[in-house]
This record gives sequence, structure tokens and C-alpha cells, in this order.
Amino acid sequence: MNLTITHYNNYFKVTGILNRQSVAFFQKEFENVFEKLQAVTISIEGLESIDREGVKALAKLHNESLASNKQLSIIGFGCKDLYDHFKSNDAA
Repeated sequence: MNLTITHYNNYFKVTGILNRQSVAFFQKEFENVFEKLQAVTISIEGLESIDREGVKALAKLHNESLASNKQLSIIGFGCKDLYDHFKSNDAA
């Protein structure tokens, strides 16, 4: 399944597979998003899988939100790899 991103206002729903092949599309979709919006919510409930590059893309988006002092919320029961990444950063 390909990666699809749908949105309404500041709510984005990501479905499919976020991997090396689809990460460029993901980054393009969220390019300059914090210049347009104060808060962004991303639902990862529909993600079937995510690889290291996908986790790095979400982490980069998270860092951009911190740098621009904007709010980013990632919601849904997505992939365990993503939660492990952010959990390990909180512990460090």
C-alpha cells in the first residue's frame, strides 16, 4: 500500500507505509507546515509499517515544531518502532 496523507485544517491522517521510498512525499507534504499553522495533529492510526527513515522524518518534524515553538501532536496506535524512538529520547 502506498502512503496517503489526507487533511482537514490542521488534522492530518497518514495511512499506508512510511519508508525510504515514501519519505520524500511525506516531507514534501509537511514542508513549511509550521509557517502556516500554529498546531498540527497527525494521526498515524492507519500506518501499516514504518522504517528508520520514516521515524527520522517524524522526528525531524518534531524538532521543527520545537524550533518554531509550535505544537505537534502525533496520535493513534501506530508502529511500535516510532513509540520506542520517542520513548528512548525522553529517557535520555
